[in-house]
Amino acid sequence: METNIRMEKRTCTDKEQIKKFLSEAQTAFLGLVDDNIPYVIPLNYVFKDGNFYMHGANTGRKINIINKNANACFTICENYGTIADPIPANIDTAYMSVIANGPIELVTDLDEATAAMQEMLNKYVPDYFIAPLSKAHVEKYQSSLGSKTAVLKLKPVTMTAKVHQGDEQMKYYYGRTVTQDLSR
Repeated sequence: METNIRMEKRTCTDKEQIKKFLSEAQTAFLGLVDDNIPYVIPLNYVFKDGNFYMHGANTGRKINIINKNANACFTICENYGTIADPIPANIDTAYMSVIANGPIELVTDLDEATAAMQEMLNKYVPDYFIAPLSKAHVEKYQSSLGSKTAVLKLKPVTMTAKVHQGDEQMKYYYGRTVTQDLSR
């Protein structure tokens, strides 16, 4: 599996920057393969103890695919704006992204599942709840469709990060025109 980043100068190896990015980014895309057909779904997630955790129904297409093929790709990307340039080919995007590959598994340990779900609450609704999430809630919760919650863990075998800050002075905004930038 190729894991080199083609545009090497955008490779990010700063562990603190990656950790901060993963704690703040909101949406990840889980890529699975269903009988040679890609299946990619957006999810909320947390990165905890070197693993990605996500949750969803314990039945359905995602679970069926994982049971047949546990190999997964997990992509997180945040767009920080378009970078304008009078030369069309030089227009770019400010962004950061992380791509991880590895096996995905159902978390069967209730303590681990509860800790992962608590981290999700801490990330997406910080300081909202008065008490920590109970194991009983994780164990017994059923959705309105009748499915229980499955907590999934992706253990990265490979993980790469890219970042491009872009020139703040050149960030595009509605109303900006090329004539403004030609005089620079």
